[in-house]
Amino acid sequence: MSNTYEGYKSPLSTRYASKEMQFLFSDQNKFSTWRQLWVWLAKAECQLGLEISEAQITQMEQHIKDIDFEAAAAEERLTRHDVMAHVHVFAKQCPAAAPVIHLGATSCYVGDNTDLIVLRDALKLLLPRVATVVGQLQQFAESYKALPTLGFTHLQPAQLTTVGKRACLWMQDLLMDERALRRCLEDLRFRGVKGTTGTQASFLQLFNGDGQKVKQLDQLVTQLAGFSKPYAVTGQTYSRKVDVEVMAALASLGSSIHKMCSDLRILASRKELEEPFETTQIGSSAMPYKRNPMRSERCCALSRHLITLFSNAANTHATQWLERTLDDSANRRLTLSEGFLAADAALLTLLNISQGLVVYPKVIERHIAQELPFMSTENIIMAMVKAGGDRQVCHEKIRVLSQEAGAQVKQLGKDNDLVERVRNDSYFAPILDQLDDILDARTFTGRASEQVVEFIAEEVQPVLANYADALSTVQHIQLNI
Repeated sequence: MSNTYEGYKSPLSTRYASKEMQFLFSDQNKFSTWRQLWVWLAKAECQLGLEISEAQITQMEQHIKDIDFEAAAAEERLTRHDVMAHVHVFAKQCPAAAPVIHLGATSCYVGDNTDLIVLRDALKLLLPRVATVVGQLQQFAESYKALPTLGFTHLQPAQLTTVGKRACLWMQDLLMDERALRRCLEDLRFRGVKGTTGTQASFLQLFNGDGQKVKQLDQLVTQLAGFSKPYAVTGQTYSRKVDVEVMAALASLGSSIHKMCSDLRILASRKELEEPFETTQIGSSAMPYKRNPMRSERCCALSRHLITLFSNAANTHATQWLERTLDDSANRRLTLSEGFLAADAALLTLLNISQGLVVYPKVIERHIAQELPFMSTENIIMAMVKAGGDRQVCHEKIRVLSQEAGAQVKQLGKDNDLVERVRNDSYFAPILDQLDDILDARTFTGRASEQVVEFIAEEVQPVLANYADALSTVQHIQLNI
């Protein structure tokens, strides 16, 4: 019997994250990047005068991708050292180059530099995903910029807003996340070649005390890896403060996604708005009529996990002693990969949601009708005053009628009949012909519609302009599960 289902597999891989993000954190990508780093080091050392031949470099290049993982695992069981295990296996594949593989380097040369390359590539993968979600929400906001809906404060009905304006609140949070992630990418540097405690002592010895060549070596390898500059100083590792900054941006993204999807879940419970629902989708095993917001719930679940991972990065940085301690290693293997895989999965799910949001204007209209009479009382008073009425007398009339209407709603479960009570009270005869205009929901939304237009033009479009290629090729996202 196959043992395929007898070992643990992360649901981030089997259910949620994209193949592209999974590849970045795969063993194939990790260890082939180690080999690429050894090639870059050898090339730079050769260029600066060390006795490394083109034949040795060519032999290394020929075996960057063909990794014998079983041999490496067997070697690590013997050496208890992952880097040296891969050095030995690589050396067997490239016997001519064996003497110069990893020359002058420490384990963190491949370990940390690979992590930085993966972080860079993962940030580049996430940023367009954020932009595509914002792009979809922009279209949604434009479509519903003028549709009145109840606003809520304290989760209680408040002044009206519009469906499109509420979407702008979600977009604003995501734009802040785009900025934070972009800054992480822009600030990211390379560890480079720094040696065992960051002093570059081993490389200084290789180059017979020529410090200028050591600096050139650092810069050459950095450029070969596609970075503009290395960190000026490191211990054995690059500062784990870098991980803190990256995970903070990811956790912040998680908070934005969670807030938006919590809003969607609340609105779905009111039947005002729904996420996509497939024709064959089953909402409940017991209640076949249900249309549960499972995508939004998934986003919230993944986002909570993402938010909690920040404390791992912060605690790891805080407990690194002096030039480094190895208690960061196992934690970072989990935290960095799960952070990006969870963010990737949440964004893909959110994109699927934002591509298929369904609005029910008639339900929204009914909910407004239940609350608007109370909200309109100040406008009714103002209209009566303009018609020659006494403000205090009118206020008392409205207060009494409002209490009676409230009792109908709360005690008897009936609809709000305040407007009908106003119509039937002869005191309000001077303004009865104005009531329909006074009760027009569109007059209660302030500048919401204009704010949507201004926000998109001033805040959204300048950011999305940086992602024109990604936005032009975005496809409808189909979730596997």
